[in-house]
Amino acid sequence: MKKILLAVLVVAGLTGALSYQPDLPLEEVKAKYGAAPSTFVEVLGMTVHVRDEGPRNDPNPIVLIHGTGSSLHTFEGWAEALRGERRVIRFDIPGFGLTGPHPEQDYRMSRYTEFVNAMLDALKVDKAIVGGNSLGGEIAWNTAVDYPKRVSALILVDAAGYPLELRDIPIGFKLAATPWLKPITTNTLPRAVTEASVKNVYGDPSKVTPELVDRYWTIALRPGNREALGQRLAIALDVEPERVKKIQAPTLILWGGQDRLIPPVNAEKFKADIPAPTQLVIFPELGHVPQDEDPKQSVAPVKTWLAGLSK
Repeated sequence: MKKILLAVLVVAGLTGALSYQPDLPLEEVKAKYGAAPSTFVEVLGMTVHVRDEGPRNDPNPIVLIHGTGSSLHTFEGWAEALRGERRVIRFDIPGFGLTGPHPEQDYRMSRYTEFVNAMLDALKVDKAIVGGNSLGGEIAWNTAVDYPKRVSALILVDAAGYPLELRDIPIGFKLAATPWLKPITTNTLPRAVTEASVKNVYGDPSKVTPELVDRYWTIALRPGNREALGQRLAIALDVEPERVKKIQAPTLILWGGQDRLIPPVNAEKFKADIPAPTQLVIFPELGHVPQDEDPKQSVAPVKTWLAGLSK
């Protein structure tokens, strides 16, 4: 197996060497994916890409955090479904999206929760329902542990937090996490690699459109994002699952039954370990990013759960 993986990496590396792709100008990427209703907020030395929509008198806004290699756009379907009645806040986390690299190149979990806390301060939000997918889910629940007074409830969507078996990592992540390929991975990005990686996290790869691939590929070419991805993946497996037992916020757990990156067994682990009230919903046909693959189906239990919280 190791020899096969090495061969795949070598071939991919050689292919990349023939596919030099420089960063795209920041303003070009922002023009395509940072137009209204996007805004930009200065936080912790970063110009953070934000979308803050819905009624400002909502006493308990919903904050949605994307995962590795993604952006706030992954929750667009949910925001569209919720913003008529709720204030919905999304932002690109350090290292990804239009926000780009952390000024200190520090992608430890403690720095991510510090960032979320600072964003809530900047947006004048005292307390929020915080949700996230994959890495975003790990950031969400760690924020609830580090800053419990600021998180009233949690929504975990195929969240990270337990050791992974790494059975089926997207090829783009494998390449970015391989140190000796760094000179290649930070200067190349074949669109086909991005397409394969996105298809890997969908339960039904046929749903992946060219427009979706273009979004991931273009945003990945924001200056500094490729290097940041490698730096984050280098420490991504350094998890502290024992902290899950410190979560005191009521939690909705959503999971794709076809998730090959973080399998559904981890959903059961969260449900068993979280001492606060939990509810678990599995989507049998969906993959690692249910909110992107089928926004309508995946947001339905969120609406029901939110209605129950307000009673």
